Amino acid sequence: MIKINWTRKLTSRKFWLSVASFVSMLIIALGGNENMATQVTALIMAGATVIGYVIGEGLADANGSL
Repeated sequence: MIKINWTRKLTSRKFWLSVASFVSMLIIALGGNENMATQVTALIMAGATVIGYVIGEGLADANGSL
């Protein structure tokens, strides 16, 4: 079984863009409007930025970087 590198996955912009795209298309498909889809996508990408920063800083701290 292949082990997933979650640190790399969660810091990937492509991964978060795919998640945001899927969720926004799902909102539209289920009858939501474009404004709602845009707001949800923005929230996902903002959250992804925070997650990427926190993981990156944690890795830097673990490696003894300043």
